[in-house]
Amino acid sequence: MTEEARISDSRTHSVLSMVGPGDGETIVLGTTRMRVLEDGSHTGHRLAIAESVLAPHTQGPPQHRHAQHDEGFYILSGTVRFTVGDEDHDATTGNLVMVPPGIPHTFANLTDRPAVMLSTFTPDLYVQYFRDLQDVLADDRPLTPQDNVDAMSHYATEPATDLA
Repeated sequence: MTEEARISDSRTHSVLSMVGPGDGETIVLGTTRMRVLEDGSHTGHRLAIAESVLAPHTQGPPQHRHAQHDEGFYILSGTVRFTVGDEDHDATTGNLVMVPPGIPHTFANLTDRPAVMLSTFTPDLYVQYFRDLQDVLADDRPLTPQDNVDAMSHYATEPATDLA
């Protein structure tokens, strides 16, 4: 190996981030278990990635809009129902759903089987929202709709109340 290749390898390893199958931060929100694979700390806060397991018959968050970030969902297994405005879309294994800023959306697993999805947040703004919700639940009290709205407001997100 040449000296130039060794220097290149050295630099690559100093910036490489790898998360193993059992690694990552776990966030539990009711019947949803999220594993944060990248919280933005290795991407200059440009990108965050999480794997979520939605138990059967899991309702998602209230329909909402993000003002400052795109959200992507890649379905690894199962079926996830995405509601965008008043339209429903069933995404199955291998489907990618991208939600740009300003688009009202929510998701749910309405089936009898778990669903697993990989989510991206660009920029990473929204990961802390999930941590905040977990903190509310850790206080041994139920999560109220107002708790959700309050948490969203800290991350450039608002409920899509015009669709209620």
